[in-house]
Amino acid sequence: MSKVDKFEDLQCWQASRELVKFIYTICKKDKLVIDNDTQRQLKRAGLSTMNNIAEGFSRYNKKDSIRFYDFSQSSVSEVKSMSYVLEDLNLVAEKDIEELRQKCDKSRNLTLGFIKYLNNHE
Repeated sequence: MSKVDKFEDLQCWQASRELVKFIYTICKKDKLVIDNDTQRQLKRAGLSTMNNIAEGFSRYNKKDSIRFYDFSQSSVSEVKSMSYVLEDLNLVAEKDIEELRQKCDKSRNLTLGFIKYLNNHE
């Protein structure tokens, strides 16, 4: 793995950014637009995925960095869990729920892969 100088170059951060953009897109449509509590929680969890990676990257201690990357992947799991609420309450179209889950899986897998890499190197 080549040296990364900024968090924006991390694939896991890029995937989390795509996840956040998609969350904000689905929050503007269907029945979710009128469910403010669910919408706010979904946005907060999504933002946490991206921001914890950025925060972890800025830490000087590897153990501390990994802790923030772990927070990020946990927030992705929260978003994915909420996708079942969206599905069960019929708040979002099925195709959007599937895409949300795919983006969650991609973000989480990349973050876990990065954690594994850090644990095995440096």
